[in-house]
Parts: sequence; C-alpha cells; structure tokens
Amino acid sequence: MERSPVAVVIVTYQSEQVIAGCLASLPDDVKVFVVDNASTDDTVSVAAATRPDARIIRNPVNAGFAAGVNLGIKAAEGHDVLVLNADTRLHPGTIDTLRAADKPITVPKIVGVDGLTHFSLRREPRLRTAISEALIGGHRAGRIGLGATVTDLKAYEHAHPAEWATGCAWLVKRETIERLDLLDERYFLYSEEVEYMLRAGGVWYEPRAVATHIGGEVSTNARLWSLLAANRVRLHRERHGKVAAFFMWLAVVLNEGLRARSPKHRAALKGLFRMRTWPEEVASEGPSYLCFSAQDWWYHNRAHSDFQLLRRVAKHRKVLLVNSIGLRMPSPGKSTQFLRRILRKAKSVAMLVRRPIPETPNFYVMTPAPLPFYGKPWLRKLNSVLVRTQVRLVCLFLRMGTPVVVATIPTAWDVVEPMRHKGLIFNRSDRHSAFPEADQGTIAALENQLLSNSDTVLYVSRALQEEESPLTGERAHFLDHGVDVDHFTRRDELPADIASIPGPRIGFFGSLDDYLVDFDLIEKVAQEFPEASVVLIGDATCSMERYARYPNVHWLDFRSYEQIPGYGSGFDVALMPWLDNDWIKHANPIKMKEYLALGLAVVSTDFPEVERYADVIRIAKGEADFIDQIRLTLKDGGLKTPAERRAAVLTASWDSRARELMQIAEGR
Repeated sequence: MERSPVAVVIVTYQSEQVIAGCLASLPDDVKVFVVDNASTDDTVSVAAATRPDARIIRNPVNAGFAAGVNLGIKAAEGHDVLVLNADTRLHPGTIDTLRAADKPITVPKIVGVDGLTHFSLRREPRLRTAISEALIGGHRAGRIGLGATVTDLKAYEHAHPAEWATGCAWLVKRETIERLDLLDERYFLYSEEVEYMLRAGGVWYEPRAVATHIGGEVSTNARLWSLLAANRVRLHRERHGKVAAFFMWLAVVLNEGLRARSPKHRAALKGLFRMRTWPEEVASEGPSYLCFSAQDWWYHNRAHSDFQLLRRVAKHRKVLLVNSIGLRMPSPGKSTQFLRRILRKAKSVAMLVRRPIPETPNFYVMTPAPLPFYGKPWLRKLNSVLVRTQVRLVCLFLRMGTPVVVATIPTAWDVVEPMRHKGLIFNRSDRHSAFPEADQGTIAALENQLLSNSDTVLYVSRALQEEESPLTGERAHFLDHGVDVDHFTRRDELPADIASIPGPRIGFFGSLDDYLVDFDLIEKVAQEFPEASVVLIGDATCSMERYARYPNVHWLDFRSYEQIPGYGSGFDVALMPWLDNDWIKHANPIKMKEYLALGLAVVSTDFPEVERYADVIRIAKGEADFIDQIRLTLKDGGLKTPAERRAAVLTASWDSRARELMQIAEGR
C-alpha cells in the first residue's frame, strides 16, 4: 500500500523572530501549513515572504498549541504530519529519515544551537518520578532512573522506542491520526503532546534524523512555567482519576515550594492553589455574531448545536442568539400539543433580551414576536419586516456593528436577505423541509435560497453535503457536532428516581419526537426484555399512554441539561432507536457523542453518520437485529471498554468546533 505523503504543520504565536529560519530549513518539495494563533506581530507576513507556497491558516483566536496542530492536521488531510515548533530547524535529510522508520510516531534527535544533545526523551509521568524530582532535582533523578527525563547519553546514540518525547518535532503517520483522532485541546499548552504520545503507545526515537531547537522560553517565563506545572496535574487526573491527581498535585506543590526563591516557581505555586479544571480561553477582537437559531433557549434542550456553538463563540465575540422564528404555526389536528406550543412561545417572547449565562456576559438571547405564516408571499413579507425590525433594534442597542450572520433555520432567509453582514453562514444542521408539520414546498424554497446565497454552508451530515454539493460547491464545509466531555462524565451517585428503578436499565435521553423516534421499536424492546427496565428521559411530542401497560417502562419526562449526565450514568445500555426516514438519513445526533462521553454501551439503528463510530457502537440492521444487539450488550457490556468509548470523542469539544466556525466565518 502506497505511503501517504508528508505535510509539515507549524503553529506560530508572536513568532516573527524565528519562523523564517524554520521555514528555510524545510525541503522545497514538502507541503507546508503555518497555523497562526492570532499573532499581533509580523509572523504571518514573514512566513508568507519566506515560503510563498506555504498555506497560512489564521486562527481568529489564540486557542493554544493543540488547537493549532489540529487545524493543520485537518487541512493536511491524507498526509502524514510532521509537527514542528517555529523555533526548530531541520537538518538535511531529517524528513526522509523519519519517514523511513515507518513507525506510528517518530521523533528525531534534538540538539541545541551549540550542537549539544538535548535530553528530549521522557518516561511516563508517575507519582514516584514527581516526588523524586521534587526532592533531589530532575537531572539527578534522571541519572538514577527515578526522574521523567532520560539523561543517559547512551540512550541518544541508537534508535529505540520511548514512552514520549518533547514535542518540538514529531512525525505522525496518517494511520495513527485516523486511529487516535486529534490532540486534546483542553490543555492549551504543555502536556497535550504527552497525552497524545502516551495514547499512541509511545514513540520511536531515530537519532539519524536531527533537528536544532532554540527553545528556552518556558524556563524564564513565569506564566508558562505555571501552566506547565498545572498541566502535569491535569494530565495525571485524566489518566488516573481524581484521587491519584490529588497526590500528584501534592508532589508538584512540593517541587515548586522547595524552589520558591525563584519567581517562576512562586508563580507556579500560586497557580496550583488557584488552578481551574482547565485553562481559560481569552477574549479577542473581532466581529459580532448574529445567530437565527432553530431552537428556543428558554424551553428546548440546550444541548442543541447552535446553542453549544454560539455560547462558546461568545467567549471571544459578542453574540446575539435569536430564538427560533418557527417553520409553521401550530394548529389543532395537525400539530401535537398545539396550545402548549403557543403558550410557551408567548412566554419566550416575554423574556425580551437577556444574558442567561452570568459567566459569559457577551452572550445575549432574544425572542422576536413572529407571525409564523409562510404559505402566502404577503404574510411572509410582513413577518420578515416585523422580525427584522425587532432584531435590528436589539443589535443597535447592543452595539453589534456589522455582524457575521449564522442562519440555522431556513425561515430566517426572508429576514436576513437585506441585512448588512460580514458573512452569511447557513448552518445546515437538518433538512428542515423534511419536517412533517412544515409547509414543505415553501420551506424547501427557502432552503434553496440560503444554499444559493450563503457565503458558507456548514454541514453535520456528510450524506446531505454530498447530495447538495452541485449547488454549494467549495462553499460547503463539514463541521461535526461536538460534545462537552467534562460535563458528560459518568457520575457515581445517581438521581434518586432512576436509582430506585431496578436494573439492568435500557435507556434513552433526548427529545421524544414522533418524527425521529421509533416508538414501535421501543415497545418491542419492552416486550422482549421484561426483566429489564426501559427508561425514557425527555419531553414527548406525542402521547406516551401506549407504555402504561408495561410495568418495566419508566418515562421520567424532561430533565435539564445539567441533570442529564447523572441519569445517563444509570444506563446499562443506551439506545438510538431512530425511524428510517429522510430526516434521520441526514441527521447527526449529538446524543451519540454524549452517550460515548459517558462511556455507555450503545445500540443504534442504522444511519450514515453512526457508521463513523462502528468500532464503539453496535449498529442494528432491522428490528430483530436491534433486539439481538441489546441482548448481546447486556451479556458482554458492549463494544470495547467504557474508557475506550469515551476516548472516541475525547477531542470533539464544542470549543474546538466554535473556533473552527470562527476561522471559517472570519476568513483569516
């Protein structure tokens, strides 16, 4: 099988003094990606002048090293990737020598500007090594085999496997990227390469490949040293749990405390006592965002993608989220619970404009008063003028300027068409014209207008993207859903109501919509597993009385986003029992990643996007197979381990998706 070509990914931040030397050391025939993390100096112009053929990706925010590498990996699709620091210079033949090793991850010999060997090889971080380094120093501990750093010069003379190595230069095979996915962006800087290399099972050291590394900033920069110390604890927590992390924290505190005469160690000690779960992101300058959501913040589940994306964009930019202006007017006989829907929308309108998240003050939510009649042109026109006037007034009051407009619902087209914007993005999260209660012809026409006139069309379904590619062309981008990995962490203590339900528990959480969920299939599950409890959690848009005759079915109704991980933790098997229709064909359920983040064993009906997780989710081909897969999962615990299932979505953070959205929208 032919080997993938190689691409070089260099992440820069305020790197104008060093990037030229790095680029000049690269062979002419290699593809180069420079990912700049919102530098304010001349890094980008120097890079462009030094290497005109390099593709420069401008990240609109400084999202950290791992986020930069991930952008480069995505851009270098189909390539092996050589990750370089901007202050690294390759010696002739290094890339060819690294590739010849043909290992999952290969690292070169690192030397300083003086030509002396750097101690770049490391042992896996352990509590005993941290204590040893604290008491006798890193190099002394390394010489007797108790420290993390390998300090025996003989170890740098021959090729051999190592547990990990410093991340200034490392070549990752494409097969490894496909297996492990991306780097974990939560670390921001330091420990992200450690986590990735350990996840890969170690690295291969090849001393015939050589790179010079200038380095040294972390040893003099108190802020960076503090982050390095805190991330040692965070890495240990993620790999070994909270109890082990506490003892690692004590060991790192001991190390910094014994050396507190130095400003950097004092800063690290102070940071360790104040450390957050993960480093915080920093706001930066840029355009505001105006999003026309397909959901309503005040009564829909806040796991929906437009909520998740825009609340994270609001960490960096001012955001106004406009609650759904609807696809149709609920009506008796055609709509389920039509009176309830009208009342809750009226309550939502009465909320006016609010900032619902105190810790994210740049995130605003409004609900305009709409006239959701789309069948007649003059009513559509009247409604669009009414909604647009309300939105413009709020934008003026909030000093939004000229925003980037994100439309998730097709009925927003009439509103946004005449509005000034820095870019129009159609967030194509669903095919809304397939919604049963909508005026499907009218909604399809509005979808086509957005597809034709948007600057960018974002897809979460590869199947839908492919179908519409003749219309969207190069304006189409796949932006996968994310998951809040930290929120969806298995809880040891269950809510009282689900704890009282006998196991094993076969569960589902999410909206119980009659155009999505196969309720007949759920009933079949209840019949086939009378010894198990079928637990349904979510707001239902249809009657649930059909399950009253099954004592093993427990419908717990709606539970808030904050509560859901606790309930999901009580499932022995998690279900995705979808209908076989056009809506599901083009869906990418967020709950799929939420289930996996909880480490749950999942059984699903078949649809295109679930195939991407076929190694961790059991996919049924029909009703009988669905029952068989549940039975097998109750017996063996599901595909792979809970930790491996969680690892499958570890890098799929909403923060990462939001930054990718910003990078696309702002075109930098």
